[in-house]
Amino acid sequence: MAKDKQHQLEIVTEPNFLDGSALTIPMLQILKEDGTLQKNATAPELDQELALKMFDTMQFIRILDERMIAAQRQGRISFYLSSLGEEAASIGSAAALDSGDMIMGQYREQGALAYRGFTVEQFMDQLFSNERDLGKGRQMPVHYGSADLNFMTIASPLATQIPQASGYAYGQKMDGNGKCTICYFGEGAASEGDFHAALNMAAVYKVPAIFFCRNNGYAISTPSQGEQYAGDGIAPRGVAYGMKTIRVDGNDILAVYQATQLARKLAVEENEPVLIEGMSYRMAGHSTSDDPTGYRTREEEDAWRAKDPLARFQTYLINKKWLTEADADEIFAEKKAAVLAALKKAEKVPAPHIDELINDVYDTPPQQLKEQLEELKAHIRKYPEAYPKTASRIDGGEK
Repeated sequence: MAKDKQHQLEIVTEPNFLDGSALTIPMLQILKEDGTLQKNATAPELDQELALKMFDTMQFIRILDERMIAAQRQGRISFYLSSLGEEAASIGSAAALDSGDMIMGQYREQGALAYRGFTVEQFMDQLFSNERDLGKGRQMPVHYGSADLNFMTIASPLATQIPQASGYAYGQKMDGNGKCTICYFGEGAASEGDFHAALNMAAVYKVPAIFFCRNNGYAISTPSQGEQYAGDGIAPRGVAYGMKTIRVDGNDILAVYQATQLARKLAVEENEPVLIEGMSYRMAGHSTSDDPTGYRTREEEDAWRAKDPLARFQTYLINKKWLTEADADEIFAEKKAAVLAALKKAEKVPAPHIDELINDVYDTPPQQLKEQLEELKAHIRKYPEAYPKTASRIDGGEK
C-alpha cells in the first residue's frame, strides 16, 4: 500500500511562511498581437479547412453579437450577452474537442455552439423565444442548449455548471466512453463555493473534465485586479487542488487550441482534470443592462481592442496565404446578410402555444397543472390587452 503523502513531508526546523501572492504562472502565447508567431514558437497542426472554419465562426459570432445588441436597443429582444473580444477562447477550445464531448457553458460560449453546428436560425429562434425555439420559449435570451450537439442548456445562476461538469465527467469515466466534459466560466464565478467544491471533487476522483476559466477582467463591474483576488488569478487554484493547470493568452486562438488539445488528451487518456485560465477582455458591457463606462476607461478599452483576437487571427491567415482581405470582407458581408435575414424571419414566428407551459415536466401533466393552466387562460381572456400575442392563440385550437 502506498504511504500517505502526509508522512512523506519534508521536515524543517525554522518557521517559513510561503507567500502565495508571490506565485506567478506564465502565459502561453503562440500568436503575437500583430498576427505573427512568437520567436521560437511552433504553431499547432492546423490544416487550412479547419483554420478557415474557426475564422468563419469567429466572424459569425462577431456579427451576431453586434446585430443582437442593436436589436435589443431597438426593443426587438429583451436581453443579450455579448462575447465581443472573447471569441478565440470559446471557438479555439471547441475546435480542439471531439463532437461527442459535453460542453457546459456560462453565457459567452455562443462561439462553441456555433462551431458545433448550431444554425443562425436556431440562434434567432432562441433569442426571440418563438415556437421553433428548442427550449420552447422557457429560457431568457442567450440561454442556449442542444442535446444533439452535446451542449448543456445554459442556466442563469452563477457557477452551477461547474459541479455539474464534475459529476457528468465522473459518469463519462464510469462509462469508459473516451469522452470528456469542458466547462466554461468567468473569473467572477470562480469566487463561488461551487467552483471550489467542483475542482476538489474532480481532482480527487480523477474525472475527465476541462475547466476553462475566461478571465476577462471584470465580474460585471468588479475588476479582477485588486478586488476579486489577492493571488495570481485563477490558475494557482488548480495547482492547489492538485490539478494539471495552464494559463493561456485567451485572445490567441492558436494557444487556446493547442492547450485544449493537450488538456483533452490528459482528460480522456489519463483521467486527469485540467484547469485552463484564458486571459482575455470583455470588450462590450457585461450585458445589455450594463454601462461599462461607469467602471472602466476608454483608454483601457482601446488598449484591449488592439489585441482583438479576430483581427490577429485574420492577419495570421493572410500571412499564410490561406485568406485574403477580399475573402474576409466577402465572408463578413455574407454572414451579416444571413444574420439580418434570420432576425427578420424569426421575429415574425409566433410564440409557443400556451399549452406548452405544462408539458415536458411529467409524462402526462397532472390535474393540478391542468387546472392552473385553465385559470391562467381565464385571466388572459379577461385582460387580453395585456397579453396580445398570447390572447389571440388561446381559443380556436391554434397551435
